[in-house]
Formats: sequence, C-alpha cells, structure tokens
Amino acid sequence: MRRRFRRKPKKTVKIPQMRSNERIFADPIFLIDHNGDHKGETATSEARALAESVGLDLVEVSPKANPPVCKILDYGKFQYNQTKQYRQNKSQQKKVDTKGVRIGLRTGEHDLNFKKKQAEKFLTKGNKVKIDVILRGREKAHMDLGRENLEKFIKSITEARFKIEDAIKRSPEGFSVLIAPE
Repeated sequence: MRRRFRRKPKKTVKIPQMRSNERIFADPIFLIDHNGDHKGETATSEARALAESVGLDLVEVSPKANPPVCKILDYGKFQYNQTKQYRQNKSQQKKVDTKGVRIGLRTGEHDLNFKKKQAEKFLTKGNKVKIDVILRGREKAHMDLGRENLEKFIKSITEARFKIEDAIKRSPEGFSVLIAPE
C-alpha cells in the first residue's frame, strides 16, 4: 500500500475581529473620520452614512470605551496592518529554552567537567538549564550523597553568571534544580 503525502495546514494568525458597519450596535459612538479628525459623539446611523459616502467602512476600534470609539477606514487594510503588527511583535519576542543536564552519583570527573562546560555554554546563550541527579536502585538509599553531588556541581559552574530559579527539589529519580542566566 502506498503512503500519501499530506500537507500540513498553514498556520493562520488569530487576531480579534473588530466589529464593522452593520455589526456595530452601540449608540451613540465617538467618531474619528477618515482624515483623523475627532467628530465627537454621533449617532451610529449618521456615522455609517458618512462612511458609505466616502466609500470606506465604519470600524469599532475601542469597544470597551464609553462611548465606543469608531473610525472610518478601509477595513481590509486595517486587518492587514493588524496581522503585520502581530507578526512583528511575535518575531521580536525572546524565546527561552530549557536545556537539561543529567548526572549520576558515580559520574566520572571528566564527564562532570564536560557537562559543566555544556551547562555554562547553555547559560551564556541565554537558555535556562535544568540539572538532574539521577539515582538508580540502591543509590536511592543515599539521598544525602545525591544532594551533595548536585550542590557541588552547581558550585563548580563559575564561567557563566546564573541564579537559581527553582530550589533543589526531590523527585522519585533523585534531585533536580532549575538555573537561569542573570
């Protein structure tokens, strides 16, 4: 049987829809005309008639104001600019990833140094680091050694400045801590 290629649907940007023209039920409204002049409080029917005479739409820009603020403008251009602004704001947001480093009770000195350098690299790039000490089998009887091992590992990280975001927590597998760059 042949597998079919299925395209993933495009991600659409969900921006809150503004009411326009006949969907505006508030009466009276505060009107801003197509030139940007404030006309003050007017009846909704008058504002619609004015918008139609100019060939544009009446759009409710601020519905929560008292009275609601409506503007005469091209609704298509308005939506386009809103999505453009939303995408620009989204691209400028800083995304912080959480990276993980796992060590054990019997992890060798060389491996600890390697994992320390890795954690420092993650911190300098601006990522948060979750450090886990994994205890297996009978090692779980020596929880105090696991905690000491984790504290010693945290103290060994010197090249990158960081702060402990979540304190050391006990989990069924051992201990974990979340550190973030300053």
